[in-house]
Amino acid sequence: MATLLLLRHGRTTANADGGLAGRQPVELDDTGRAQAEAVGQRLRGLPLSAVVTSPLIRCRQTLQLALPQATPVVEDGLIECGYGAWEGQPLKKLAKEKLWPVVQQHPSAAVFPDGESMAQMSARAVAAVRAWDARITADHGPEAVWLACSHGDVIKAIVADALGVHLDLFQRIVADPASVTAIRYTPLRPFLVRLNDTGGDLASLVPPPARRRRRATRSADSDAAVGGGAGTTG
Repeated sequence: MATLLLLRHGRTTANADGGLAGRQPVELDDTGRAQAEAVGQRLRGLPLSAVVTSPLIRCRQTLQLALPQATPVVEDGLIECGYGAWEGQPLKKLAKEKLWPVVQQHPSAAVFPDGESMAQMSARAVAAVRAWDARITADHGPEAVWLACSHGDVIKAIVADALGVHLDLFQRIVADPASVTAIRYTPLRPFLVRLNDTGGDLASLVPPPARRRRRATRSADSDAAVGGGAGTTG
């Protein structure tokens, strides 16, 4: 049960202007670059076994600023949703489209003109992170921590899957620019450990070495802490 850190890219020029970037090559603005550098200060002390990224430039720029010593691996499954003809359009204009209420209230049925469906986006993103998580756990052990840099809707879809909720509820989830969300997958269920964290200490997300974990705990990694538990200790 490696620990996955989902990092959303920093703010872009499209975010600032109220546009839908989609897969266009929009870059970080000054605020986004500052956000990337700030989250880098929180991430650099973590023993990351792998760093994976969407191929889009805003994610690669975020990692260049946050983790300049890392060598990210591009994962196409983490690319932004293919919004098709909606890409590059102002959100205010798109809010008047007939498809908008579907995107908001029934996203599992939303298919973007000349683009991808939200269900397709969710399926390929979840498959990508689960495959990477299994590989990293096999190669580096259950105490491994790895990071994937992606996009707002993609991260929300991965979180919805981890929570076991329908994609139609994923609009209730928030993933701000440069936020960190942490998920641990186990044989029986995933655990959402952190959500939309934009300023907290991340060191507590690193699991203690196996020798410091009681045998009963190791054999019940999929069990929830009844009553809430005592929290993570170093």
